[in-house]
Amino acid sequence: MKTKKILAPLLLLAVLVLFVRCFKGDNGPDIRELIIPPPIELDLNPTLVAKGQDIFRFDTFGDESFWSGVLKLDKAVLGENNGGFGPGVSPNTALAVGLKVDVDALPQNILDAIASGDVDLDDPATTAALLSLNAVVGVKGNFNDAGDLISMGISCALCHSTVDDSFTSGIGKRLDGWPNRDLNVGAIIGITDNAPLADLLEVDVATLNSVLNAWGPGRFPAALLIDGKATKPDGSIAANLIPPAHGLQGLEKATYTGWGDITYWNRFVAVLEMGGQGNFADPRLNDPVQFPIAVKRGAFDVMVDEDLVGPKLEALREYQLSLLAPEPEAGSFDVKAAIRGKKIFEHKAKCVGCHPAPVFSDDELHLPEEIGIDGFEADRSPTGKYRTPPLRGLFAKAKGGFFHDGRFANLDEVIDHYNNHFNLRLNTRQKSDLKAYLSAL
Repeated sequence: MKTKKILAPLLLLAVLVLFVRCFKGDNGPDIRELIIPPPIELDLNPTLVAKGQDIFRFDTFGDESFWSGVLKLDKAVLGENNGGFGPGVSPNTALAVGLKVDVDALPQNILDAIASGDVDLDDPATTAALLSLNAVVGVKGNFNDAGDLISMGISCALCHSTVDDSFTSGIGKRLDGWPNRDLNVGAIIGITDNAPLADLLEVDVATLNSVLNAWGPGRFPAALLIDGKATKPDGSIAANLIPPAHGLQGLEKATYTGWGDITYWNRFVAVLEMGGQGNFADPRLNDPVQFPIAVKRGAFDVMVDEDLVGPKLEALREYQLSLLAPEPEAGSFDVKAAIRGKKIFEHKAKCVGCHPAPVFSDDELHLPEEIGIDGFEADRSPTGKYRTPPLRGLFAKAKGGFFHDGRFANLDEVIDHYNNHFNLRLNTRQKSDLKAYLSAL
């Protein structure tokens, strides 16, 4: 009887110890502090970095020939009252479609006038004045000696920079490399004379504009101009989230589906998407079945008399590699929960298998079925796969959702997806802790 009395509490104690170990460790060793390995910082050439910054922010690669020469964007911005067509684009309209203004490019008297309401923000002429100050992020206006706007082009910063809203919404200091998830590219193209673009895609203007208006803020389908697919098989609009241009250190594959490295993709975008004047060649695009629009355009082998893209790619890459992913602010996540979440990330959920530090990506390509999603976007690329995304600075790219097309509205949905796909059996607390750790990266 005495032996039974002793064994009973010992057995209970053993069960409690086992429970506590499982609860504390979540199938891994105990972690007492949150230590996140620092990002990779490369030994970069400061001269090239400075040159690359200027290219990233202001260089159009001669794409005025497309944006003004073909689409007549300058005339659409001016409006009929200022020698263009349509209602024009006022600063308020520009801000409404996600364009940003660099506060450091504005003289103090202009800032004071905006603050006091003495600047007419509903007049397209004011937009032209802002362009003359080189203040509209990612948009370059060219003016004649009389001060008239004669052409416009765009730079990398249009899609891959935003501002901190330090002056007011849409006006602040530049945040280079951040995806502009407010930018409504479709709405901007929709106000232009885009009949040539409709002809290229073999649709009428009304159909093109219906597609453009359906993209919404922060989305642009780069593959549309090479395969012509405006919708997914289920009929929904095919448009991907604008990706960040920061946090690319240690990665060879620069895109959602691993088309190529940073330099390849910069050339691809500058020539085939922005309309810049440069050379580009990729025999993979010479496929009339997979890439009919690319074949129609001759996009698989583009040669120009003067390459305004190629000589700038080294400096542009150097600047992009200087842009570290932003760190979350202190207090934006629960540290104790993040510590527990780190154990789940590394052990129970095994996220670390595809997202190892310090990049938090294996830089590998994975079949759609491996990650439990459809292969529509993967099949629009030569790889047929998806690249593991890096996880640093998730908060800076959360607007619009996660994955290439924003199919998951938030981290909770991402965690639920993988919890189900891999049968991880995470409970509510574990999922919350994992979210806290991801928010801390």
